[in-house]
Amino acid sequence: MEFKEFSAKTADEAIIKASIELGVSSENLEIQVVTEGSSGFFGIGKKPAIIKARRKEETLPEEPVAEEIKESVPVKKEVKKTDKAAEKPVEETVKPVKHQEAKKEQPKPREEKKIIKRSEEEIAEIKAEAEMFLSGVFKAMELEVELKIEYTAEDGSLEVEFIGQDMGILIGKRGQTLDSLQYLTSLVVNKGRQGYVRVKLDTEDYRNRRKETLENLAKNIASKVKRTRKTVSLEPMNPYERRIIHSALQSDPAVSTHSEGEEPYRRVVVTLVRNRNNR
Repeated sequence: MEFKEFSAKTADEAIIKASIELGVSSENLEIQVVTEGSSGFFGIGKKPAIIKARRKEETLPEEPVAEEIKESVPVKKEVKKTDKAAEKPVEETVKPVKHQEAKKEQPKPREEKKIIKRSEEEIAEIKAEAEMFLSGVFKAMELEVELKIEYTAEDGSLEVEFIGQDMGILIGKRGQTLDSLQYLTSLVVNKGRQGYVRVKLDTEDYRNRRKETLENLAKNIASKVKRTRKTVSLEPMNPYERRIIHSALQSDPAVSTHSEGEEPYRRVVVTLVRNRNNR
């Protein structure tokens, strides 16, 4: 991937713009600072900061084999003839993968993070940090966005809704921009803080619409697996979207799901559960 140029008032703001547009955190970027930028003297001689950035190159994992597991097939092994009577051919049996072994790949339930009881003062501080960071990002992007911020004490979550025109630019392709902003905001509000604040960013009800889309996708993929009797590997997804797929199919006894690969290319694999009825 070639380097792309970004400019802003400061180098830090330019890096944030690059992270948002390229859909990854700053840790996953290769960055070259062209100019640091200057505020000038009373606005005279003011120069923007300019950087060049691109995603770090990562090796894609090999595509999982989408072939169904075959039943036990006797394989004849040739034995060289000697002076003595020829020995009988030796049969080797390829054992099918048992369902119990596949279960080991099932996603383990997440451990619940301890919820900290926070004071009104700390909650106000968390909201202020999120608002300050996001407002700075939108100012650098020259976007007018209204922020609606709510903190839920029951699960220790911070929900931020973006309100404005042309919010599609903040959603990005398959929510990548929204996810990047969510990740960066989470880093800001959790820095040096006891306990974990779960951050959720949303706009135009995108999260619910995406959830419905993924649940329908999961059902369609399950039907395909049962019809063709072949394993299907989905496109790479983030952890939140993979959990939606797993949850949507966990009540279907005919298929099983597990995740394969390394982030950010980790994906869900849907497999036919083999039993007497499916043979």
